[in-house]
Amino acid sequence: MTKAAELREMSDEQLSLTLKETREQLFRRRLQAQTERLDSPSELHKARRLIARIQTIQNERAR
Repeated sequence: MTKAAELREMSDEQLSLTLKETREQLFRRRLQAQTERLDSPSELHKARRLIARIQTIQNERAR
């Protein structure tokens, strides 16, 4: 799990790439949850929280 402090150290490009990868991962996990059993359902929650952290940092930098 990526901490907020680690995310703040990333460049804007790295944050955008991480956000894109996490969204794709969340999409795949949602599909997997609908079609079969997830190994760990908490992964959905963790991915959503990571997306929120990244978006928060991006909004802070935009201000």
